[in-house]
Amino acid sequence: MIATARALLALALLAVFYALVAAMVLLWAAFLVAALWTAGTPEATTPPTTVVTACAALAPIVFGMVWAVIRTARPAAPREDAVTVTRRGAPELWRTVEELALDVGTRPPGHIKLTAEVNASVTEDAPLLGLAPGRRVLYLGLPLLAGLSPAELRAVLAHELGHFSGRHSRFGAVAHRGAAGLVAARQAIQDASAANDLVRLYAGLPLLLLGLYTHVFRWLTRPVRRRQELEADREAARMAGPGAVADALCSTAALEAAWQEFLADFLAPMRRATGRIPDDPFRAFAHMAEAPELREPMAALRARAVERPADRDDAHPALAVRLERLSRLPAREAVAEPFSSPRPLSVPPRYAVALGRVLLSGPDAGARVPWRDWLTELAEHRATRILPPLAEAVRGVEETEGMGRPRTEPDGAPEKLTIHRVLRLLDGGRRMPLARALNARLLNARLLNAGLPEGGLPEGERTPRGDQPGQDPLAPLVEALAVLIGAQLVAQGTAYWAMNWTGPSILVPPDGIAPETIRTWADTAVRLPGQTQRLGLHLAALGVDERAPLPTTGRAGGTADGPAPGEKARRISIAPGGTGPARQRITAVRALALTVLVGLTGLTFVLWANRDEPSYPGTPVTRWNDRYQPGGGGTAPGPTPFPTYQRPTFPAWPTPPTYHLPPRSVPSIHIEPVIPRSTP
Repeated sequence: MIATARALLALALLAVFYALVAAMVLLWAAFLVAALWTAGTPEATTPPTTVVTACAALAPIVFGMVWAVIRTARPAAPREDAVTVTRRGAPELWRTVEELALDVGTRPPGHIKLTAEVNASVTEDAPLLGLAPGRRVLYLGLPLLAGLSPAELRAVLAHELGHFSGRHSRFGAVAHRGAAGLVAARQAIQDASAANDLVRLYAGLPLLLLGLYTHVFRWLTRPVRRRQELEADREAARMAGPGAVADALCSTAALEAAWQEFLADFLAPMRRATGRIPDDPFRAFAHMAEAPELREPMAALRARAVERPADRDDAHPALAVRLERLSRLPAREAVAEPFSSPRPLSVPPRYAVALGRVLLSGPDAGARVPWRDWLTELAEHRATRILPPLAEAVRGVEETEGMGRPRTEPDGAPEKLTIHRVLRLLDGGRRMPLARALNARLLNARLLNAGLPEGGLPEGERTPRGDQPGQDPLAPLVEALAVLIGAQLVAQGTAYWAMNWTGPSILVPPDGIAPETIRTWADTAVRLPGQTQRLGLHLAALGVDERAPLPTTGRAGGTADGPAPGEKARRISIAPGGTGPARQRITAVRALALTVLVGLTGLTFVLWANRDEPSYPGTPVTRWNDRYQPGGGGTAPGPTPFPTYQRPTFPAWPTPPTYHLPPRSVPSIHIEPVIPRSTP
C-alpha cells in the first residue's frame, strides 16, 4: 500500500512538472507576443530591446526543458552501442531466454542486444510514459558471457525476466524517464548559464528549485524500484536457487571491477604504445578472468563488493541487503528443471568482433590483430618496456663517465643496446651511476604514462624507484639485465614470454633451465664485481651473442631503444573526451540564443519602423479651413503664393491677460507755483 501511494505521488509530481513546463512556455510566449505588439503600436518611440533580450536569454532554457519533456515522454531510441543478436545467429541463447520467460510466466523479449557493459537490463519502449504495452528488449553485457558460469548467467537472465513478470518495466519506465527529464531540464539550465551571462544572473534559484524537485522525485521512486529489484531476486531464486543468484550478484560486481582494470591497465596502454588492439577484446578479457593468478584478487573483489554501500541514485539495493534477503529463502526453491544441467551459453565470434568495433571505434582506433596474437604482443610489451629506459641510461652514463663517444648507426640512429655495453659499464665500476640513471628514467616514464608533468606525482612518489628509503637501488638494474637476456633468447626462438595478469610477464627459458635461473645470473653480475665473465660463459653456452644488437621488438615498428626513427609517440586513449559533449551543448545553446535574439530584433524593428503615425488633438485639416488652400480659411479668392503641404492644424492657445500696474498710492505734488517765470 505504501509503495502504491509512493508511485501515485511520483506520477503526480511528474504531471506537475509537465504542467510547470507548459506554464513556462505559455508565459514566455505571452512576453514574446507582448513585445511584438508593443513594437507595432504608434506610441512606441523605440523598439522594446529589453523584452527582446530577456526573451532571447530565456529561449535556451525554455527549449531545453521542452525537449527534455518530449524526449522522456516518447519511447527511447535504440542504443547505438549495442549489437542485435538474431535467432539464427545465437539459437541457444534465444532458446534459453524463451524457456526462462515461459517458466517465469511472461512474454519473452522481442530483441536481444549485446553491450560492452558488465550489466544486464530489460526495457519496454512503450508509449504514454510506459503505461501502454510496447516492444521489449533484453540488453546483455558480453563481459557477463565471458566471465559468468552457465548457472550464474541463467540466474541473471531469470532476474531480468522477473521484472517483466512483475510488470516492473511500466513503473520503471515512468521513474527512469521522469528522472531523466528532470536531469535533462537541469542540464539545460546549466548549459544556458555557461553560454549566456544574462542567464547566469537569475539561474541560481531555478537550479535550486529543480534540484530539490529532483531530489524529492527520486526519494519517492527509489524505495519502489529497490523493492522491485528484491522481487526480481526472489523470482530468480525460485527458478535458479538462492545460492546461484547470490553467486551471480557477487561475480557480477567483481567482473565489473576487473573489466575496468582490463580497459585501463592493459588495453589502453598497449593501444597507446603500439597502436594495436585485439579484434575480440571480450575473448581476451575471458582469458584474463580465467587466469589462475586472478583467483585470489577476484575473491577479494567479491568481498569488497559486499561491503560497499548502495549508491544514493542507484535503483539497486546494497549487495549485502540483497544477499541477506536471499539467505532467508527456503532451499526448496533452488530446484528448477532448466538449471539442473545448464548448457554453456555463448554467441558466435562475429558478434563479439562487431561489438569490439563499436567499443574501439574512430580513426585512431588502431590496427586490429587476432586476440591471441595480441595477448602474445601484450606479454612481450609488458616485459620489454623497461629496455628503452635502460638504453637511455646506458648512453647517458657512457657520455658522462667518459666511456667513449657514443656511436651511431649508418642511418643516424643511436647505437643499439647490447648486453656487452651493459656488462662493460659493470666491469668499469659504473653500476651505481647506471642504476641511478635507470631509476630516474623509469620515474619519467611513469609520469609520461600518467599524463603528468615532471613533479606531478605526490610528494612520496617523486623519488625514483630504488632511491626511496628501504628499497634496493640495484633491483631495477637487475630486472632490466634479466629482461635484456630474455629478449635475446626470445629473438633467437629458444624462449617466449608468458602473460602474467598480476605482475611482469614471465620468461619461459629453454628446456633444462629454471625460470629464476637467468634472474639469478643477472643479480650476481650486477651485485658482485668480477662476475660478468661468468655470465658471459652462461650466455655463450645458450648460444647468445652478447655483442648482438637487440632486434625490433613487437610488430608495431618500435625498438628497445625507443620508437622507430621518424615515428611520433602515440598518445591515444580509449576514453572519450569528457568535455566534448558539454562543449557541443554549450555551442548549441549559444547558437540558439543568438538566432532567437537576431530574429526577434529584426522582427521588432520591422514592426516598429512600419507603425502608424500618431494623430494630434484639434480640428482636422480640410480644404475649407486650411488657410493655405485657395479660398480656404476665409481669405480672399485668388491664387496663393504659398504651396500647400496639408499641414496639420494645432489648437489655438488662449492669449495671456495683459498685466496692469497697480495705481499709485503716493499723492501727486504740483510744482508749477514754484517754477520761476521768465521775465518779459
